[in-house]
Amino acid sequence: MENKIKSLSKKPLTLLNAIILPILIVAAWHFATTTGAMSTLILPKISTVFETLLSQIKSGVLLEDVAISLSRIVKGYGLAVIVGILLGVVMGMNKIVNRFFMLTFTAIRQIPMIAWVPILIIWFGIGEESKVAVIFLASYFPILVNTISGIQRTDQKLIEVGDMYQLNGWQKFTKIYLPSALPSIFVGLKLGLSVSWMAVVGAEMIAATSGIGFRINDARSLMQYPVVFCGIIAIAVVGVIMDFLISGISVLCTPWERKR
Repeated sequence: MENKIKSLSKKPLTLLNAIILPILIVAAWHFATTTGAMSTLILPKISTVFETLLSQIKSGVLLEDVAISLSRIVKGYGLAVIVGILLGVVMGMNKIVNRFFMLTFTAIRQIPMIAWVPILIIWFGIGEESKVAVIFLASYFPILVNTISGIQRTDQKLIEVGDMYQLNGWQKFTKIYLPSALPSIFVGLKLGLSVSWMAVVGAEMIAATSGIGFRINDARSLMQYPVVFCGIIAIAVVGVIMDFLISGISVLCTPWERKR
């Protein structure tokens, strides 16, 4: 009973602690634009951005842009999750496969995502394929590396116990390797998701006629800075929601982590 009371009392403090910084940022923004410390041509007033945000939501423009970008993320990120986890498990469990791929993957991983955009446009054109490919490359490596790390950090004593009980490869994976690697895999999924947003916005800014990145770049060229801020806010809100979803799934899939 005492533990429940303590946990309930901590929740308001946790929430307050989380919103202090956003409140300070908004207050500083309001102060800078109302006192003239910063020109509203550079930093629009909060009221102007809010009015523009409501206008874009009512017209459906913002929701359509977010939906288009999200559809691209679902394709590229979804493919990266499947390939990254599968190959990460194999590379983590098999040293020969790890040595075969690791040097090449490490070299490719050093190349900035923005450098891939022109090449992928040449290969796939300016259609959906090039944007999905950029998102895949961006999110693939965080998922792969964290999956490998999670598998390789499995307690050797547990593996020896599995050998003692003569578990086959699949049984070792499901009963020993996977539970041990899941927390690390979810870290990779969260990192990959955040990088996916960067990749899709970057790709849409360079070669697209739709999506939130295109809208931000188009508004910037027309000096419609409230629209730019609306796009940034939309990306932040959707990104936080998706991060919370993955965190929630992680908590459900790794209940033993809560007991630590």
